[in-house]
Amino acid sequence: MSTTAVNPFLAGNFAPVQDEITADELTVIGELPADLSGMFVRNGPNPQFPPIGHYHWFDGDGMLHGVQINHGTASYRDRYVRTPGFEKEREAGHAIWTGLMEPPKDENSPPSFKNVANTSVIWHAGHFLALWEGGEPYAIKLPELETIGAYTFEGKLASPFTAHPKIDAVTGEMMFFGYSPMQPPFLTYSIVSRSGELVRTVPIDLPEPVMMHDFAITQDYTLFMDLPMVFNPQGEAMIQFKSERPSRFGIVPRHGDNSSIRWFESPSCFVFHTLNAYQEGDEVVLIACRMNSTTVLTSSEETGGEAGANEARLYQWRFNLRTGKVQEKPLDERISDFPRINEQLIGRKMRYGYTAKMADNPMPLFEGVIKYDFDNGTSQVHHYGAGRYGGEAVFAPRPNGTAEDDGWLVTFVHDENSDTSELVVLNAQDLTAEPVARVVMPQRVPYGFHGTWVTQDQL
Repeated sequence: MSTTAVNPFLAGNFAPVQDEITADELTVIGELPADLSGMFVRNGPNPQFPPIGHYHWFDGDGMLHGVQINHGTASYRDRYVRTPGFEKEREAGHAIWTGLMEPPKDENSPPSFKNVANTSVIWHAGHFLALWEGGEPYAIKLPELETIGAYTFEGKLASPFTAHPKIDAVTGEMMFFGYSPMQPPFLTYSIVSRSGELVRTVPIDLPEPVMMHDFAITQDYTLFMDLPMVFNPQGEAMIQFKSERPSRFGIVPRHGDNSSIRWFESPSCFVFHTLNAYQEGDEVVLIACRMNSTTVLTSSEETGGEAGANEARLYQWRFNLRTGKVQEKPLDERISDFPRINEQLIGRKMRYGYTAKMADNPMPLFEGVIKYDFDNGTSQVHHYGAGRYGGEAVFAPRPNGTAEDDGWLVTFVHDENSDTSELVVLNAQDLTAEPVARVVMPQRVPYGFHGTWVTQDQL
């Protein structure tokens, strides 16, 4: 009898849910804070049909899971991001596109990749956008989570749009970039004004096309990471990690261009996510989750099984703009990723940071959240409990709070023992305590990627 191996990203709580539901007055264990009002929305992959060929976790159609909290009550809804690719497959009644690991070879097939809008979400200048780094954003109506359509900044968007744009809370500007895996310019850098107008796009020269998932800003600069995850469209593998090639970090004045960028070299590594960056004297400081190498989008043989492949740890880099020197050091031995801060401090020096603590498991499961105090070099951990795994912990500030960590961390947690999901609310100032509240979800919420907290005012 032949058995077919089940793709682990289509099983357990990685498997998609099919129902788009709306549920009000959810059961709350504990008590939702009276001044926590707004909506937590998280994006993630959720294929609507059985995938063709080798399914990668990054391939699934985007689905938004939202929990709206108001005066101690909570409601839930989940909705697909209805991109043209999603609608075309829905009409056909089956999957049409293959995924990242096997682009179609047939010239009569549809465009190589469909924009799945499945990675992240952001609120800026009155618009809520679902993001995927290979294409344009999709505007979403809140709180309904209905798709309005592709968002191109009145036709000015001339590049893909990163899943990790940065908003400067002081100036209101949003910085983003787009990378091209095929033709130059391999990188473009853009700025959106406080009012939502795309005011500037400039090309940045790279020696070869690389995957660039995230970047960082400071008060005056923007940092790009030219890391050795290289596209090779003509090769056996579409993308490969070149461990012999150093990492390069480019620092450009916020309103500068390719002529004003400075490049710094450090040992080969990969970074999916940055925590923050800031200026200190002559130095630009970057804190991010660093891997020695990665096989996430390559075949594992290519790294020769290098120790630390795919294991992200919190690191700090210091780039001296006067001397050109780079200092790199680990901040923690524990494996964690999905870093977040109080977003009022993006680009400014912060005291606290939060990362999702990885479980000792071959699958990307997060068993808790780590809170770092960078002023005194200490940390605290909140563990979700045996057989319970969460996601990225998003900081929701307390309205009129004065301390940087005055607020809550919110994330979805799945209990593998009972196959149920909750929205967990933690007191960011007392992380080791029991959750302030656990909101019981009316259906399973699959593991996903990035989310955000939308305040009641923004709603």
